[in-house]
Amino acid sequence: MRPNEWGETLLAEKKKILGDERRHLILEWLQNSREPITGGELAKRTNVSRQIIVNDITLLKAKNEPILATSQGYLYIHPAGAENKVEKTLVCMHSREQVADELNLLVDHGVTVKDVKVEHPVYGDLTASIMVSTRAEVARFIRRIEETNASYLSELTGGIHLHTVEAASGRQVEEAEQALKEAGILFAENEKELP
Repeated sequence: MRPNEWGETLLAEKKKILGDERRHLILEWLQNSREPITGGELAKRTNVSRQIIVNDITLLKAKNEPILATSQGYLYIHPAGAENKVEKTLVCMHSREQVADELNLLVDHGVTVKDVKVEHPVYGDLTASIMVSTRAEVARFIRRIEETNASYLSELTGGIHLHTVEAASGRQVEEAEQALKEAGILFAENEKELP
């Protein structure tokens, strides 16, 4: 038997975890994880397809479970953890090539980049979760964009976009904002043109 056939046989013998029990486990795993868990990983743990996991997450969200779909996977948002955090919206403008620089500048100052928002002329406000707080997470986010050949939301608006950022202190946010300004990434109306 080839190694691949053996793995397929083991997978076929592994029992699927069904319905309520599966959703209970998914919720437990997410609540106990500090890192996002991918849909693929949850599917593997429960021996179901990734699409079933997507449906399970939708059902859990319908029960008001605070689960966020990020570029790194699913994340359970613990409400108590956000009480001591400082949050601010930053307006930025840069080219596609500067995305990694922008995100790395922010996370290097201890800031979590929660999302990106743009105002689209047809669809109105569009928001996408990013949830990166380390260089490794930034690298995974960039790699995922490249692997899927996806566009950044900021490309829809000539590079102008907003980020909701969060940090343990206002000082971290101020220092990150200053670093963006020095790098020419922080948007100041009528002062900047896209490179």
